[in-house]
Amino acid sequence: MAELKLQHLDKIYDNNVQAVYDFNLDVADGELIVLVGPSGCGKSTTLRMVAGLEDISAGRLIIDGKDITTMPPKDRDIAMVFQNYALYAHMTVYENMAFSLVLRKENKNVIHQKVLAAAEILGLTDQLNKKPAQLSGGQRQRVAMGRAIVRTPKVFLFDEPLSNLDAKLRGATRREILLLHKRLKATMLYVTHDQTEALTLADRIVCMSMGHVQQIGTPLELYDMPNNLFVASFIGLPPMNFIEGRIKDGRFVSPNLSFALDDAQKTLLAAYSDKEVVAGIRPEHILKGNDAVLKVTLNENLGQTTLVHGTVGKQKLTAKLREWCDYERGDEVGITFENVHFFDKETTNAIR
Repeated sequence: MAELKLQHLDKIYDNNVQAVYDFNLDVADGELIVLVGPSGCGKSTTLRMVAGLEDISAGRLIIDGKDITTMPPKDRDIAMVFQNYALYAHMTVYENMAFSLVLRKENKNVIHQKVLAAAEILGLTDQLNKKPAQLSGGQRQRVAMGRAIVRTPKVFLFDEPLSNLDAKLRGATRREILLLHKRLKATMLYVTHDQTEALTLADRIVCMSMGHVQQIGTPLELYDMPNNLFVASFIGLPPMNFIEGRIKDGRFVSPNLSFALDDAQKTLLAAYSDKEVVAGIRPEHILKGNDAVLKVTLNENLGQTTLVHGTVGKQKLTAKLREWCDYERGDEVGITFENVHFFDKETTNAIR
């Protein structure tokens, strides 16, 4: 496989709209990197620049020490899997998987061995003589992955490959991609707007917003130590609760609730005395206690956990309680908070 370096990449379109700003990333050999963010954040544009489907306005793209910034797509030794499969309807599964090797005029025996090996990895051996129309969505996506595998490229690119699948198939195919990565030890760049895919697949996540990289780190780093309010709000489901307030006399105080700071929080927020901050609390870090009273508006049972939506005064909060609850609208629940994050209200950056 290969090391991949994206150095100061910009993408500016002819109408002077900039889609990507100063993108920097070093991808280690065999690493699976997931680019995640909302629609229009620049993640797919970045992937397309790596593939050569979009010109790079500024910066350099390097694979194994070789600058491929202006190299044509066909010469980059990169394989891309699209969300719409891009299969040839008139060809069988075997022919679709073999097509790129046929174009390269590889030996027929070599092609046959590579297609059979990829089909076995992906569980497609019994489907090789079928046409795409005879396959399920998940099977078509596996054919698209098989077409990439047979090329043995230096880098695999995935552009939202699961977005056309239903929820059950998404989960199953996501696991197949993870197993495929572990088996091939391949260098992969994977784009999605689905944070579940990002958290479960990635060695590292690149979280993007409006063309800018907001944070790069392991899934746990982004979840436990978000750099700013955007990352904190985007990573995690249900999303983090945010409460605006002030630090006063060793307490966090907002119009609707307040709670005492522990010694570590007092030290952390020493420079924020009587200043506005934003407290961020993940739903699973709201526990039963006596810091505030949550008035229930909606109760969602999820089996071993329950999402309890409600208000403290006018402040909306969602708690994820680790038990089955049968609260009704209007019920009152005493709550407390643990693992509270704090953010500078002006800069939106996390207070470290």
